[in-house]
This record gives sequence, structure tokens and C-alpha cells, in this order.
Amino acid sequence: MTEGALTTLTNVGYLVICILLAVTAYMIVAPLLEGDKMKKRMASVSTQREALKGARLKRIDNDSRSLRNTDKTLARQLVDRFSLERLLEATDLKDKLAQAGLRGQAPIYKFYFFRLVMPCVLAAFGLLFLIILNTPGWSMLQRIAATLTLTLLGYYLPAIYVKNLANKRLASIMSVFPDALDLLLICVESGMSVELAFGRVADELAENSVELAEEFHLTTAELSYLSARRAAYENLARRNNHIGIRSVATALIQAERYGTPLGDSLRTMAKENRQMRMMVAEKKAASLPAKLTVPMILFFLPVLFIVILTPAAMRLAGALS
Repeated sequence: MTEGALTTLTNVGYLVICILLAVTAYMIVAPLLEGDKMKKRMASVSTQREALKGARLKRIDNDSRSLRNTDKTLARQLVDRFSLERLLEATDLKDKLAQAGLRGQAPIYKFYFFRLVMPCVLAAFGLLFLIILNTPGWSMLQRIAATLTLTLLGYYLPAIYVKNLANKRLASIMSVFPDALDLLLICVESGMSVELAFGRVADELAENSVELAEEFHLTTAELSYLSARRAAYENLARRNNHIGIRSVATALIQAERYGTPLGDSLRTMAKENRQMRMMVAEKKAASLPAKLTVPMILFFLPVLFIVILTPAAMRLAGALS
């Protein structure tokens, strides 16, 4: 191997180490800077509650006040100036952001802003380090292909981030959702109204799942201020794209429309969601041996061979000498 290639590999290794150190430092420092997550979530729900209340009062009183936020941030100015909502249109963006726990207009503007900026940043990075400096020592065709791949990755990175955030949020919700249905059943059968039951269950489960408490508080606010209770249940299902939550929303809508006993529906839904949670756990346990195959081949078997064969090799070398 030539000296230039060794220098290139060394530079690449230093770059990878610096990136890993930066990511490690961010993972250590980020949780310390987040603060109280539950207070932030509850403040967000409270803001949404006040917005719903204001919208309801506006329709009743024919008020001329506007609830739209007129603050012009950089992302909003850029999106409005270049019409990025039409140029970089994403299907069902509001629903996807709501599933990730991001509500309001600000996350929409940030999404389109990063969808425009990230391809430019990664394209500039590829142009500088791959094409101009040629840090890896690749051919021109390989460098152009890598730069185009980085640009395409930058375009899809915001959507990937939102999807991962939504999956983590849904996993946190579904881990305690059957227990929440049991508590909701107890509250309803004790004589509470649906609004009070949702609010009480949200307060009880706030320590176990902030996301579920947020959803229940928001559903309570919508049940109180929306003109149709059906819309509140449909919004709950839309914000949480899961078959178990959609089934519960459908059962609540049917109970509201036809007057069917709500307790029986909640008891059945709680049982089904608990079985669904058990099936997911069994599926993960069944896939564990296949996932452990590659780590065992790469990390366990070489060490095992070294431990077993090294004493024999040392004795053989001593006998031959």
C-alpha cells in the first residue's frame, strides 16, 4: 500500500473518529438540556386547548381577532417566498407531523426548510470532500455517484426523521395503552363522563407515558370545545396511526351514535390491545436468534477461537523450538 493511500485512510479514520466523538457528546449532553419533558408536553397541550377554546369563542361571538401567528421566522419567510409547500409537497404532512407529536404551523415550515437546506448542505459537502479534494481516492464516476446519493439522502432526511420520531412516540403510547383502557373502563363504569375519564386517566399515566397523557389531554380539550364529539375521536385515531387506537376510536364513535354500552366496548378493546402487545413481544423474541447470528460470527467466534487455539499454538511453537 502506497504512502498516499495510507495518508488518505488515516485522514478518513480521523474524520470518522471526530464524527463519532461529536455524536457521543451530543447523546450525553442532549438529555441534560431537555429539561422536564412532561412539563413541556403538558404546556403544549394547554396551548392547544386554549387555541381550541379561542376558535370556538370566535365562531360564537363573530370576533374579528385572528388566531394565526404572524411572526415571520427565517424558515417561514423562505417557504412563503419560494412557495416550497407546492414545490416540495409532501403527502399527508400534517398527519405525519401530528403522529410525531409536532403540531401547529411552525413544524410544517421547518420541515420544508430542512427539505430545501439539507440537500444543498450535503451536496456542498460531497462537492468539496469527494470531488474537489477527493479524500477517499475514488474515481470520478464514484465521486459523482456518492455526491448524488448524499444529495438524495438530504432530501429524504427530514421525512426519515419525522417517521422515526413517530415510531418512537407510538411505541411509548402502545406500551401502556391497554392499561389506560382498563383505567378508562373503571372511570366510565364508576359514573364519570367521557371527558372527565380521559382527563383522569391522563393524569394517572403521565409518569409512565408522557405522550399518551398528552393525547388524552388533547382529546379531553377537543371533546369540550369541538362542535362534534365524533371529530375528537377521529382526531385521536388520526394522530396515532395504529390499528388498536383506531378500533377504540371506532368503538367510541359507535357508542356515541347508537347508544351502545361503552363499558363492554372498552373491556373488549382492552383485551384485544393486550393480546396485540403480547404478539408484538413474541415476534421480537422470535426474531432475536436471527439478529444475533451476525454479531456472534463477527465478535464472539473470533475471540473464542483465539482463547481455544492460542495455548495450543504456544505449546506447539515451544515444542518446535
